[in-house]
Amino acid sequence: MGDDEDDEQRHGQGADEQPVLSAKQLHLEEAGIAASGVKLAAMKMRRQPFTILLGIAGLALVTTVALAASQVASPKPAAQASSVKPQAPSPKPQAVRKTTPPLPAVGFAPVRPMEIVRATYDFAAQHPEILQYVPCYCGCGADGHKANDSCFVAKRDPKGNVLEWDTHGFGCTICVDVAREAMQLYSSGADVHSIRAAIEKKWTPGNAAGKTPTPFPPKK
Repeated sequence: MGDDEDDEQRHGQGADEQPVLSAKQLHLEEAGIAASGVKLAAMKMRRQPFTILLGIAGLALVTTVALAASQVASPKPAAQASSVKPQAPSPKPQAVRKTTPPLPAVGFAPVRPMEIVRATYDFAAQHPEILQYVPCYCGCGADGHKANDSCFVAKRDPKGNVLEWDTHGFGCTICVDVAREAMQLYSSGADVHSIRAAIEKKWTPGNAAGKTPTPFPPKK
């Protein structure tokens, strides 16, 4: 029994005892652990550039695909736009010119050059909607004239075509000048109301006594 107890005591003591490492062995183990850490860090560092390059390559691939898709898709709207032709604006209907007889021959020289006289007669023939509302200031109201139009046109048919001229315009500077100014205002884009106002403003002072009893144009 005594021997068995001694054996158990020795066995128990052997199990509890831990191997004691020397300082040199501890230093070597620490150095090994440190070396392993350095190797692991180096491996991670070697992997990082590869990961960055992989990310850059992926981004470049996505950008290239998106750019190619936009280039393929963009011509479609352009093609559709080019297929739609803009509509040309509808031309304004041109007024049908009124017919006129030849200008009569008079036994005197006209008061203005013949090209001016001819132009005023033609304007009076083609635009009664203007000159029938423009007064004359030469005193021709005593002859039955109602407006500047009467100084050039004596008679029209129901369609407005001139049947007979009045030769008064050949010998009256006021008639020709008023008609010419109205023609110039009309050519500049003025309407009949503006033309009437401009003529009255210029010619009424000093010529009111010779003004024809001309009706006003219809209200706008």
